[in-house]
Amino acid sequence: MEPDITGQADLATRVADLEAYVTNGAPKVLASSGPGHNAWMMTSAALVLFMTLPGLALFYGGLVRRKNVLSVMAQCLGCAGFVTILWWLVGYTLVFDAGSPFLGGMKFALLRGVGAAPNANYGAWVSQSVFSMYQLMFAIITPALIVGAIAERMKYSALMAFLVAWMFVVYFPLAHMIWGVDGFMNGLSNPHAGIRAIDFAGGTVVHMSSGWSALVLCLLVGKRRGFGQRAFYPHSLVLTMVGTGMLWVGWYGFNAGSAVAADGIAANAFMATTLATAVGCVTWPTIEWATRGKPTVLGLCSGAVAGLVVITPASGFVTATGAVVIGLLAGAVPYLAVTKLKSVIGYDDALDTFGVHGVGGTLGALVTGLLATPEANPNLSTNLAGLIGKTLWLEQLKAMGLTLVLAIGGTFVLGILVQKVIGLRPDSESEEDGLDLVDHGEAGYHLDDAGGFEVHEPQTGGHGMGRPASESAEPGIGSG
Repeated sequence: MEPDITGQADLATRVADLEAYVTNGAPKVLASSGPGHNAWMMTSAALVLFMTLPGLALFYGGLVRRKNVLSVMAQCLGCAGFVTILWWLVGYTLVFDAGSPFLGGMKFALLRGVGAAPNANYGAWVSQSVFSMYQLMFAIITPALIVGAIAERMKYSALMAFLVAWMFVVYFPLAHMIWGVDGFMNGLSNPHAGIRAIDFAGGTVVHMSSGWSALVLCLLVGKRRGFGQRAFYPHSLVLTMVGTGMLWVGWYGFNAGSAVAADGIAANAFMATTLATAVGCVTWPTIEWATRGKPTVLGLCSGAVAGLVVITPASGFVTATGAVVIGLLAGAVPYLAVTKLKSVIGYDDALDTFGVHGVGGTLGALVTGLLATPEANPNLSTNLAGLIGKTLWLEQLKAMGLTLVLAIGGTFVLGILVQKVIGLRPDSESEEDGLDLVDHGEAGYHLDDAGGFEVHEPQTGGHGMGRPASESAEPGIGSG
């Protein structure tokens, strides 16, 4: 750190700025990023990218049939490439430049002026270049989550076209409204917010937006051929387990990194994330054990991911006990959505993006309003003192409602447009051949001289699983 160019600050002021660096307070004269905070945020950015590549790619890749494993990995890679280009062009500025309450301005287009100096609106000690790359990783994983709902049956070209447009219609406006300094729903930092909601790391911005969009898109695309008549089993739960571990590790950057500093709030988010995820990881398979006779590995994975999802908006706002309560809810409510709601309604959410991220994100946004406390985050007392413990949950409901309108409405319109211009899915023969071959001309696995290898089908579980093949498959149970 270096002093301001005037060099006129007295010793007491400089010492006070050093103290501010340690406590993540606003400096008076120092105008440089802090090496410790920058190091943590660069690490966090890498961790969040690790969630998508390879974490989500492996998690989703293991859940599909082996003829489609490369397709979901290509879709995750495609999101990383296209979204990064959009972020450089206008994405970052539309989200994090001050503009209107609903969308940012164009000051930072092409990342102009985004350099080593901090942007004090978002972090007193973190270089804006680092902050911009950290937020890019959120922008990458959000549309990638949608991939799970339409896996195995949507053309690569159609999905990429849809997701590029979706970023402009849904993600950029929503992220600005929640996290932008003048955002319409940024109750934590904007004293003039129209909706005084809170979202620490993306319950509405990431999980609700992707989860509800995934539901609409899977309905527009339609069911996989054979859905409800035959079971579509995961081809490799080993890959899914490895991906789950990577998601859990990467999620520390997702949640603790959202403090935009290596401070006490980040430490609290780290603790809350660990507790909620562990409790969810135990709760989901415990319910399986009680109702189906065995705790499955997929149930353990699903519970862990559900815990990560539901704690996300609350991670920097709740105590350890609050995190445990959230973990219990995360292991139970998404479980019911995946195993019961999906079966009753009959939608083909292939890898349960809606059941885990849509339902889990919605649950997380609501319970954040009920459990948030200044004990975990003193910043809650700045603009929200009159709402904490009283009516904050009503503000959360308003934010959830606006998120639903934007995600559902935007996805429906964009899906119809892409259907008319490109078409959403391949023909029947191509779909049966598998998207690896049809879209990419490659195969994830090659047959041996004997003509193949055996896959031992699991008996129970969550994502895309359920009943043995010998039993009649109902929609959403053993066929998702």
